Amino acid sequence: MRLTVIGAGPGGYESALEALKRGFDVTLVSDGPVGGTCLNEGCIPTKCLCRNAEFLEDLSMAGEFGVEASWKVDFSRVMARKEQVIGELRSGVEFLLRKLDLVYGKAEIKDGGTVVVGDREIESDFILIATGSVSASLPIPGAELCVSSKEMLSLEEVPRRLCVIGAGVIGLEFASIYRAFGSEVTVLEYCRDILPRFDTDLSKRLKQTLLKKGISIVTSAKVEAVEKQGSALSVRYVSKEKPFVVEADTVLMAVGRRPALESIDFASAGIETTPRGVVVNRYMETSLPGVYAVGDITGGIMLAHAAVFQGKRALNHIAAGCPSSGDVDGIDLGLVPAVVFTSPEAAMVGKTEEDCVSEGLKFRVLKSFFRANGKAKSAGAPEGYCKIIVSEEEGKILGCHLFGAHASDLIEEIAVAMAAGMTARELSEVIHPHPTLSEVILSALDS
Repeated sequence: MRLTVIGAGPGGYESALEALKRGFDVTLVSDGPVGGTCLNEGCIPTKCLCRNAEFLEDLSMAGEFGVEASWKVDFSRVMARKEQVIGELRSGVEFLLRKLDLVYGKAEIKDGGTVVVGDREIESDFILIATGSVSASLPIPGAELCVSSKEMLSLEEVPRRLCVIGAGVIGLEFASIYRAFGSEVTVLEYCRDILPRFDTDLSKRLKQTLLKKGISIVTSAKVEAVEKQGSALSVRYVSKEKPFVVEADTVLMAVGRRPALESIDFASAGIETTPRGVVVNRYMETSLPGVYAVGDITGGIMLAHAAVFQGKRALNHIAAGCPSSGDVDGIDLGLVPAVVFTSPEAAMVGKTEEDCVSEGLKFRVLKSFFRANGKAKSAGAPEGYCKIIVSEEEGKILGCHLFGAHASDLIEEIAVAMAAGMTARELSEVIHPHPTLSEVILSALDS
């Protein structure tokens, strides 16, 4: 069986490798370096900078641990390390892909079984589209003066003044990073709270912590224009019906991402789209028989790990003979952990408290705090909390919201428990090692 995958980000190359493992004859088409946005200009390089920022914050605490420290950041070496990590990981992906047909170029879909790349026509039984997303921008005067997250990862020096438009995941990560590097940072957010899609309690706690670090955050701020003022930039915005201006050397436009609908001529191919992305069913099938789409291009949850498992769903559907109904696997595509790599980290999975209220669910909230955890206190990381939402009668875990050191790692325990249908009581009866941060979860379950 032949499969052509278009797009070599996590959703694309992971699906190609999985198909290869299952015995498919696979062609992978990449219009750029393998690894896609995530590896080359997104998740991975950002995490490199996060680690550098985290190290700088640790150095600032040296005195508390009886260590005298003095330092100066060589930003060129910071960026060189980032490029080294990207290069090593990209080489690793290329090595894994050596056994399939890897084609570089822009792909177009001729029909449900034919992909055209330049002068080459590739015939296959199935096609999987994973062409990702691009940075979104506000339709305001001067938007072209702003940088995107891609350019933000290639700055040659730390800006003295940084203005971030948007307090979502991308905006807050860069705000946290560059504040640690020494920038004066101002964040402007249109919504009432930062991280609009996260639990309100978590958003407020993270905001308080970022404010303590010296990051200026303005919510309910409508940005109207960005203007050039000599060698600097001015960002004009309105808040509570009053006009304000922020002066900055660099302005980051971080208002989210949108599906890369220009990556393929979907209309000519007969594939249904909306402004939100390619339309797919529960099996990730598009409106064109034999063609699937996964990841950001579908406009759903724009996370690399979601794309990977959507790819698994598509392959499972193909392997099952492409049924029109019924389950083809046990993957819950609605149960996707989300992480924000600020300092400290934030993470969530499942429902927020606001979700439960709007759905009329009866629930209880269980909480614990990092300051009471021996490992967190010993490591000098007492900031944070764990909030677990459970159903009132059965104690079924409905969601979890973590804020603190290694929240990105801790959240998976709850995701596994939810996938397994465990109750809070059942999870609380699982022995957790001591002293570890995982006991923050145990403490919440026992509260």
